[in-house]
Amino acid sequence: MMTCFTRFIVALSFLRAGLGLQTTPSNLILINLALFMTWFVMAPTFEKAWETGMKPLMEEKLPTEQAVVNMAAPFKEFMQANVRPADLALFQDLARNRTASTVPVASDSLQILIPAFVISELRRGFEIGFLIALPFLVIDMVVASVVMSMGMMMLSPIVFSLPLKVLFFVLIDGWNVLVSALIKSYA
Repeated sequence: MMTCFTRFIVALSFLRAGLGLQTTPSNLILINLALFMTWFVMAPTFEKAWETGMKPLMEEKLPTEQAVVNMAAPFKEFMQANVRPADLALFQDLARNRTASTVPVASDSLQILIPAFVISELRRGFEIGFLIALPFLVIDMVVASVVMSMGMMMLSPIVFSLPLKVLFFVLIDGWNVLVSALIKSYA
């Protein structure tokens, strides 16, 4: 939940739904693609967490408490760089209201940062999903209009639109465009 996986899997799920395919590509393929894309984007964060926290802990150069703090720091940095300020403010207000305190809750607290980051990622995933699904919706509407105007009311427009949507996705090199756009959304 503290990585870019959420955004990736939501966007890929919207792609599959937009294409009108229920099981192709399979969940296994989509999840693995999202995992490897996550690994690609998060590699610097993982490396920093390893070098500053886990490796010194395993070499017994740091106590466990300090190692955990050091391992969390790169993830906090990543989440702070990608969280929406409005979502961060929401959880700060909610935490302040729960404790009935006038003291502001630190925005780098994991209690605040993780849920704010998750809903930020969900929002961005849904925004990207909308942009993915829109061209497929247009294709569906055009095909449905053509089929209805030809008087073929008993024939499902999906029979015609599915191959057109797949052809459209292949012709624009959809996998390349989508994966590069998702990865660049963290640059």
